[in-house]
Order: sequence, then structure tokens, then C-alpha cells
Amino acid sequence: MANTADLLDAAPGNRGGVAVRGGAGHRRVAESRPQLLWLAFGGRADQGWMRLLRPEFRHCFAALRDEAGWTVLDPLSGRLLVTRLDVGAGFDLPGFWRRAGCRVLGPFVPGEPSRAWPWGLPFSCVSLCRALLGTGAPVAMTPWGLFRQLEKNFQEKENLLDSGVARL
Repeated sequence: MANTADLLDAAPGNRGGVAVRGGAGHRRVAESRPQLLWLAFGGRADQGWMRLLRPEFRHCFAALRDEAGWTVLDPLSGRLLVTRLDVGAGFDLPGFWRRAGCRVLGPFVPGEPSRAWPWGLPFSCVSLCRALLGTGAPVAMTPWGLFRQLEKNFQEKENLLDSGVARL
């Protein structure tokens, strides 16, 4: 049985028990296992204050798909739920969410991590989804604001491609 030091030395990005500056080991793992990101928006309000938010857009959560399957990230009140689903990689999770009444956007390619957490912004479902999108994520404070900005960006890209302006 290998000891802990041997396992740490064998881990990607680990040099002498210290991770490589900037999280390069995590980046190498992510690059070797491409992921796609979907965001889902729902309307259930498990807290009274959430009723102030737009119906159908009171919460958002995310799923990452890689070659082995799905990982769901759901920031619940007071904790972050991270679950590896026991379904095949071919399972249509976005379709399942749509049939359950959620609005789903994606796929996105997870973005580069930002250098620092934006001070003054609390951890929320929106901040988690924005972090997964990376540095190019739209500025939004509510699930509805994030959905609206992402949907607008999708429509602009579709119009550009449909217009015939960009030819290969």
C-alpha cells in the first residue's frame, strides 16, 4: 500500500508536496478531460425572501459533463451540494431538467478561473454559475439577470452565424 507522500508526489501539479503556483495541476487535469457546462434555472423558493425574485427564476444550478458522466453543482441555502450522478455519459440531463420545468442554457465551455474573488459579492447560486463560466461571465446579481444576459449572448452569436457574415 502506497503512503500518502507517494500519492501526493504522483499527483499532477504537485512538486515536492507543494502545488504548482496558479493551480496548473488542476488546469492540466481539466484540459485532459474536456468538460461542457449547462446551467439550469428554476422557480422554487425554499426561503421566504426568494419570493421577491422573478417566478421561474429564483434559483440556478449547474452540471458539468465529461467523458465519464455528469457532476451537478447545486448551491443550496447554507451549503454547496456536489453530486456525481450514477447515470451514463449519454444520459440527457438537460432534457430531464427541461421536462421537470427548468429553463436550461448550454452547453458552455467552462472558462478560465479569475485571479481573485470579487470582494463585496456574497456566495450565491448566481456567483457559483458565474465562476463556472469564468472571467467572461456576464455581470448579474439574480438568476433572471444571468439568464437574460446569457440568452442575449446566445442570440447574438446565432444571428451572426445565420447572417452569412462569418464564412469559413
